[in-house]
Amino acid sequence: MPFDFPLMSTPTPAQQRAFFETYGILKLPGLLKNEIAGIIAEFEAAFAELGRNPDGTRRRSIVPFVDQRPGLCALLDHPAILAAVGNLLGPDFNYVSSDGNYYTGDTGWHRDSLYQSSSYIKLALYLDRVTKDTGCLRVIPGSHHDAALKIWDGTVTAESEANFGVHGRDLPAFPLENEPGDVLLFNHRVLHASFGGSSSRRMFTMNLGRRAKDPKEYDDLISYLSYHIRPHSSTPYGKTMLETASPARLVHLTQPQQFWAAAGEHYKLRTAKPGAA
Repeated sequence: MPFDFPLMSTPTPAQQRAFFETYGILKLPGLLKNEIAGIIAEFEAAFAELGRNPDGTRRRSIVPFVDQRPGLCALLDHPAILAAVGNLLGPDFNYVSSDGNYYTGDTGWHRDSLYQSSSYIKLALYLDRVTKDTGCLRVIPGSHHDAALKIWDGTVTAESEANFGVHGRDLPAFPLENEPGDVLLFNHRVLHASFGGSSSRRMFTMNLGRRAKDPKEYDDLISYLSYHIRPHSSTPYGKTMLETASPARLVHLTQPQQFWAAAGEHYKLRTAKPGAA
């Protein structure tokens, strides 16, 4: 029997938010079904333009990704995306970064970051049908909570064969099987993995965060941005993203740009060699 995500017939925004806060994941089936053909065309155009076409031997990636093409930038203007993300993070959420990928093989268990529990989330779009055994996202629901960080400290699942004598693919987890047009949202702190996929699985993600409003959140934003620093770049965003931005979209781009220089300094301090002047 195929796995499916538990769905209520008409979940309210409050119910979706409660589900996400409890389990750290949310699947929105068919949210971009009508747009998926255009999204796939823009995805493939971005890889072709940058000469990153896959050969099936290793992962191919572009960062930042949605910034490369007008049709992908426009996802930040899409009413359904704005409503779904705004429900979880607030209507003035930050778009922080994105990556486009042709994946090859397995991706082991990991978290994307350990910042404040609900501050950073990932929006993922798989452009091919993927199932439990063909590379869909697997998650350990609820693993984003503080108590779960103590149980699963980052090495427990990553080193499952040494710890339990069990391959990562056989750990208890929930498979988020996916059809093109579905949208997946998950907390950065949720443990996730993928097993059994083909050599050229197409997917891209957008990293999104709650607008920082206090000193701790400002520090987290600076730290987070410092992991996305690109040499000689004066902005976290690509040219197309900024040139096509409406005033409404700029709401989601302003704060990361304000803290980009501070993130650059954080990057220098974090990567400085011991004893360097």
